[in-house]
Amino acid sequence: MAKLIDESIPKFLLVGVLNTLVGAGIMFLLYNVAGWGYWPSTAANYLVGGVVSFFLNKYFTFQNKERSWWQVVKFVITVAVCWVLAYAIAKPLVLQVLSGQSVKIQENVAMLAGMCIYTGLNYFGQRFFAFKKGDKKD
Repeated sequence: MAKLIDESIPKFLLVGVLNTLVGAGIMFLLYNVAGWGYWPSTAANYLVGGVVSFFLNKYFTFQNKERSWWQVVKFVITVAVCWVLAYAIAKPLVLQVLSGQSVKIQENVAMLAGMCIYTGLNYFGQRFFAFKKGDKKD
C-alpha cells in the first residue's frame, strides 16, 4: 500500500504554484474585469490550468510514462469532480461566514477557499486515480 505522504507532494505543490499563477489570474480577471459569473470564471481557471497540470503532473510529479486515452479520461474526471466538490463546498460556507459582506467579496473569498479545497482533493485524485502507478487497466 502506498504511503499517503511522499516525495510527490513538493513537486505537486510546485506545479500548483505555476497553475495558480496562470489559472487564478484568468479566473479573477474574468470575474472582476470581464463580468463573468462565479461558475464560468472558476471553470475557465481549471480548463486552462488542467492542460498544464496534466502534462507537468504526469511526467514531472508522478513520473508516469503510460500513454492511453483512458488516462486522459481519468484526469478529466478527477479535475471535474474535484472542481465541483471544492467550489460547491466553498461557496455556501463562505456565504454563511461572510453574510454581512457584499456578494463580490463573498464570491472572491469563496473562489480562494475553493482553490485550497481543490488542491487537496486534486492531489489525492491524481495520485491514486488518474496517475496511479501499476494500474494495468490502461
